Amino acid sequence: MKPAPTPRILVTQPLYGRVLQRLTDFATVEMNPGPEPWAAAELRARAAEADGLLTFMTDHLDEAFLAACPRLRMIGCALKGADNFDLDACRRRGVAVSVVPDLLTAPTAELAVGLLIGLGRNLRAGDALVRGGGFAGWRPILYGAGLDGATVGLLGFGRVGQAVAARLQGFGCRLVGHDAAAPPPPGVAALPLDALLPAADALVLALPLTPSTRHILDAARLAALPPHALVVNVARGSLVDEAAVAEALHAGRLGGYAADVFALEDWALPDRPRAIPPALLAHPRTLFTPHLGSAVAQVREAIEMSAAESLAAFFAGARVPGLVV
Repeated sequence: MKPAPTPRILVTQPLYGRVLQRLTDFATVEMNPGPEPWAAAELRARAAEADGLLTFMTDHLDEAFLAACPRLRMIGCALKGADNFDLDACRRRGVAVSVVPDLLTAPTAELAVGLLIGLGRNLRAGDALVRGGGFAGWRPILYGAGLDGATVGLLGFGRVGQAVAARLQGFGCRLVGHDAAAPPPPGVAALPLDALLPAADALVLALPLTPSTRHILDAARLAALPPHALVVNVARGSLVDEAAVAEALHAGRLGGYAADVFALEDWALPDRPRAIPPALLAHPRTLFTPHLGSAVAQVREAIEMSAAESLAAFFAGARVPGLVV
């Protein structure tokens, strides 16, 4: 019997050496030396002869892209949420898609708690004070908000929401939450959204981005929060209306906003903003990180390896872990 041809895999970001070696065990590999993504036209041209792709958060694959890649059979995504990928188009064209559902959960939850504490305890302003040479010892300044005795709301009871809840259990806070699609995790009291918002001293967003969740935190719902409330977003930028958040902060109707994700990253939305609102960046009661939710070295390597193993299983005709299409 004639052996199957060696698949060609295109990788859109640089990989850990061990992961790259795993791919070359069964495929011919072309890899972006990184870390800036290829322009859309260049990516499409490079992918035209690819049998498989290993993709990242910077990628957006739609019907037009798939039409330009007639050999494409499998997309291994080194990420959890596939909202930047047209899964219906992949399904129609018979292109398999896998994600990595679990490995990002713990580090993202850790970062959510870190952002919540950092925002509440004024770590950004305190660090700037010390570095700026204005610190001469304790002064009665920068009093912030702690978690002990606070009511923390969780918007989303998926894996990340559950992990955030588990990590907050020891902080002495009351946990409430809302998710129309899932039951609450242990220790979290489920509330209707209109009851959750006015009760929350802090709100952590952990929902997937769907048409029904886009701008779930809009101007009207921001107004329902107490004016001292803190909002932390580690899920998707477009869950909030960033311009409305900036307006609420500048009007004194919101206590603070921390985010690891931004609406400009939601590539599948043609009307997404192309920049973070300057008024949001300028406000002192904000704390931002550049999408570091899974940025733990051993976790990133494991995520890449998981995507590589899904590709290996597919081209070997075996069961593919993390398959969503």
